[in-house]
Amino acid sequence: MDYLHSTTEHRKGKHLSFEERVVIQTRLKDGWTPNRIAGEIGCAPNTVRNEIKRGTVALYRGKVFRYKAKTGQAAYEKNREACCRHYDLLEKRAFISYVEEHFFEDEWSLDVCAHRALKDGSFTREQIVCTKTLYNYADLGLLNIRNIDLPEKLRRSPKKAQVRKNKRVLGRSIEERPASIDDRTEFGHWEADLVIGSKSGNDDALLTMIERKTREYWMIRVPGRDPNGVMEALREVRSQYGEHWDDIFKTITTDNGSEFSLLSDLEDLSKTLVYFAHPYTSCEKGSVERHNGLIRRFIRKGRRIDSFSDEQICQIEVWCNSLPRKILGYSTPDELFEDELDRIYTVAA
Repeated sequence: MDYLHSTTEHRKGKHLSFEERVVIQTRLKDGWTPNRIAGEIGCAPNTVRNEIKRGTVALYRGKVFRYKAKTGQAAYEKNREACCRHYDLLEKRAFISYVEEHFFEDEWSLDVCAHRALKDGSFTREQIVCTKTLYNYADLGLLNIRNIDLPEKLRRSPKKAQVRKNKRVLGRSIEERPASIDDRTEFGHWEADLVIGSKSGNDDALLTMIERKTREYWMIRVPGRDPNGVMEALREVRSQYGEHWDDIFKTITTDNGSEFSLLSDLEDLSKTLVYFAHPYTSCEKGSVERHNGLIRRFIRKGRRIDSFSDEQICQIEVWCNSLPRKILGYSTPDELFEDELDRIYTVAA
């Protein structure tokens, strides 16, 4: 066979050709081992061993077993017929309808739709597709959900780091905050920020707060960027929780904005400790920053906060706290926050 002397080198990752299968058949007749055959072909020894298993046939009523190149090629071609991309869209149409319904009506993410369906028992694992597959379907146009409907997917873009100096520090640095708070295993540690609307004229602002463990998120209307307004809002919250304030608000971490210049006064009124992030380092209070991005779906930048009613603000807050989260095991912040409050009130009683 002339092709046994071919100088063509087998490329890594390439499937075996029929000529190479003939080489395997011939060398086996000569008594070569799979390792020696692999050295001649230029492939892995396991590739030769697997090929021998696929192409071995029984001869003489099952008394003799030999490798045949034609049998190996036929098995290869049959397996290749099934080598294509398969979509479960039609078989799992009920789940796809479930995803589209909750995506548009409840504004759940695709990941939440997939895992909440399992958590609440609406579907079994065999009846759904995974999160990555859902995003692939959106890319291919197989869903009624388009990429433009996925705000987080299109908005993320890396920003270049900037070195800035001479920013004032209003109080205790975040460097003094206990490292255990980073684990999010203890309830009562909060982050705070201020969301502004229109920069022109007098407009309201939103004091946003989030509890780090449960991701409970609050939006409190305050008069502009006045630090007295921020403190008045916190005093009102403190009056609502009364004697349980110290158990619910152990620490608050915020930035060095002028609106928080009086926040350290809380330490004189309670056991709450206030920490300030490094200047221009919003990632040190990333939870509240992330949630501020969520409410921008409803309150666009530049829109006046005072154009939204208290009822509308409340609706946005309710949506944020009733949204199942992957990081919470697909529970909602409200569910976990209520559990923590029940525990605190039970201990106090």
